[in-house]
Amino acid sequence: MKRCPACHTAYDDVARFCIHDGTRLVEATPGGAQPVIDPASVAPTVQMPLRPPAHAPAVPAAGQTALRPRVPPSRRASVPVPGDRHANLAGTMVDRRYRVERKIGEGGMAVVYLATDVSTGERLAIKVLSSSLSQDVTAMARLRREASFGMRLLHPNICHIMRLGETEDGLVYIVMPFVDGEVLADRTYRLGQVPLSDVVWIARDVAAGLHAAHQLRIIHRDLKPENVMICRREDGSEYAVVMDFGLAKERHGGADAQKLTATGIVMGTPEFMSPEQLRGRPLDGRSDVYSLALMTYEMLTGLLPFQGKTQQETMVARLKSDPPPMRRLRPDLEFSDAVERVIAKGLARSADERFATAPEFANALRAAMSGEPAAPPRERFLGRWLGR
Repeated sequence: MKRCPACHTAYDDVARFCIHDGTRLVEATPGGAQPVIDPASVAPTVQMPLRPPAHAPAVPAAGQTALRPRVPPSRRASVPVPGDRHANLAGTMVDRRYRVERKIGEGGMAVVYLATDVSTGERLAIKVLSSSLSQDVTAMARLRREASFGMRLLHPNICHIMRLGETEDGLVYIVMPFVDGEVLADRTYRLGQVPLSDVVWIARDVAAGLHAAHQLRIIHRDLKPENVMICRREDGSEYAVVMDFGLAKERHGGADAQKLTATGIVMGTPEFMSPEQLRGRPLDGRSDVYSLALMTYEMLTGLLPFQGKTQQETMVARLKSDPPPMRRLRPDLEFSDAVERVIAKGLARSADERFATAPEFANALRAAMSGEPAAPPRERFLGRWLGR
């Protein structure tokens, strides 16, 4: 048997990653002893007590599961365990060019460090493949594929990849600009509910980044609040950046790309997957539109629309049920019918019933908030003019 070190769910020996949070599984030890935890598979140690926002419903309705805010991985407790050969890269040099300052993030596949390019003085983020996976051919191929996508995604609302490298001792890494800010999941959890005016520009910026990728026929496939960073400009204004195209997939990719993403449900975060992704069906940009609408729902209410006693119940509900109106979950907040309709369309179970593009969703949300009619997407007129 194998077990997830983060949520302790048990799996058969053939499984490799947890379907709940994507954490790499470890061998379950007999007698109830704690398994050895790969430090690259758990979230950073929590520095503050966890408590749900005051608005969270405490008592469920008859026959229902209690609604509770989702705790972002960055705020979940973890047990750091030494031993990984790059668990302590702080203070070292990578390829005699990048001075590693400190660890800033980790996941089931990689550890991210803040570093400085000694030749330019530029602050960078270096994502290093976990040593436990460094010999995994599929994981290596996935990282290289991420880099090939990321180098093409040059857009102010996307954290692009600058370089793919490998050290003499076999550490494979990618270099990205250092994006300083607050993770959207942490902001939503901290505030309990993001103001509608902020939700509008966050959705606009995320949609702009997604659209740039979609125009290159690249689908994110793992869009979630943990992969969006809220940054601040010098003038004090804020903007959103889409992070981590590590599960991105090029539409109509070749057989190799299909094999790298063939694991279906374990690839990505189930809470934010579209119905077609949960079913393992072919995807296009409308799958990311669904994830963006689901993120928007959570920002506005502090809750996800589909909840169950188990992860499987939650996924089945998403496949078979329509999302409840936001006002049903948060009667204390004001949402116009127009905003409700936009969210409902973005969360349509059928991709054909959703907005065709991410900017269409963001534009409709802005118009619903302001009471103005949504303007037709510019790319439609441009496409007609160009004969497309």
